[in-house]
Amino acid sequence: MNTEPPNFEELMQQLETLVASMESGELSLEDSLQAYEKGVRLTRLCQQQLTQAEQRVLSLQEQKGQAHFEPLNLKPEAGNI
Repeated sequence: MNTEPPNFEELMQQLETLVASMESGELSLEDSLQAYEKGVRLTRLCQQQLTQAEQRVLSLQEQKGQAHFEPLNLKPEAGNI
């Protein structure tokens, strides 16, 4: 039995599958709510892993004397929606 938590790519795949299921319109209201709750949990896990990866990059940059860091702007721009 694998007790290792899913990696980022596996979590994203689960989230994409969940979203497709919800977008199909075939879920009942209760199933949609459960899917939404699971989606929130998956999103939080993804965010935690991204934060950990960001911290690792910052640590590596500091070790090399590159303390300059600019966070990515993940918000869509008006022309890119």
